[in-house]
Amino acid sequence: MKVSVVVPCYRSELTLPALVEGLHTVLGAGAEGLVEDYEVVLVVDGSPDGTFAVAHALATASPRVRAVMLRRNYGQHNALLAGLARARHEVVVTMDDDLQHRPDQLPTLLRPLLDPLVDLVYGVAVREEHGFWRSLASRSVKRGLALAGVANADDVSALRAFRTDLRDGFPEAADAFASLDVLLSWTTVSVRRADVRMDQREVGTSAYGLRRLVRHTLNMVTGYGTLPLKLVTYLGLVLGVVGVVLLLVTLWGYFTDTITVTGFTTLASMIALFSAAQMVSVGVLGEYIGRLHFRSMQKPTYVVRTDTRQEQPPTHQLASDVARALRDPRPSA
Repeated sequence: MKVSVVVPCYRSELTLPALVEGLHTVLGAGAEGLVEDYEVVLVVDGSPDGTFAVAHALATASPRVRAVMLRRNYGQHNALLAGLARARHEVVVTMDDDLQHRPDQLPTLLRPLLDPLVDLVYGVAVREEHGFWRSLASRSVKRGLALAGVANADDVSALRAFRTDLRDGFPEAADAFASLDVLLSWTTVSVRRADVRMDQREVGTSAYGLRRLVRHTLNMVTGYGTLPLKLVTYLGLVLGVVGVVLLLVTLWGYFTDTITVTGFTTLASMIALFSAAQMVSVGVLGEYIGRLHFRSMQKPTYVVRTDTRQEQPPTHQLASDVARALRDPRPSA
């Protein structure tokens, strides 16, 4: 198979050389006879350090490496979509830039795709290499994916291999809250897992802390599913039943003369319950309306600043072509 490796890069100037070297070693040797040709697409997600300079140098040193720089930090999944749009080969592999995903595990990841009925493979760590809170947050993301309707959500990871033509299922994806795993779930349910080994992160710290991962989970749940709206409906039904019970209790107390201050306790309880229900309902509805507002603004998924393999001619060449056309408007033969 021919493979395009897409790597979203952020603050990884110290790890990219070793990662790309490892990819050249494994894929250049054919990845145990699985890979005929390959390319590496490094998508620098608006990193403020020298990551793009390193990526550009790697692209200059090897024609198999392509460096793309986005105009600002759009997020990991948006960067993945930018790389996926530029993938030229039949299979795409996505992996992190921090060396936790080992290049020598790619043969294990790619082997299930030899079955023509398998479309997507997730690399699942044999042993979790994150700390407790990071692992907890990761599990919350997987729960969010499950609630958003993603099959095999427990196996989802950033180390993926899938057939490039799956991108045809979401050609118009233009969402600032994009999730590649949700988009892939729209196109196939033929998903497998591959047990792989991962390393500890030795350089820097992950940009995905607990807070950011929880926010990513909420984005997936509210951005790709209607479960919160259904929960609001269920909450309304439950509180309706509670209200009827309170009404019966109040009537019973009234007819049996057991209420000393008539209606005070019940009224206070009902106000508290229904006020909470209204605030929750308004908050959930507001979240959906806010997303509709952002999408109506057509906020871009990503914007590319620089691409080392531009398919268009340079700007000065375009200018000379225009000038020549103005001098000689006759169509060429």
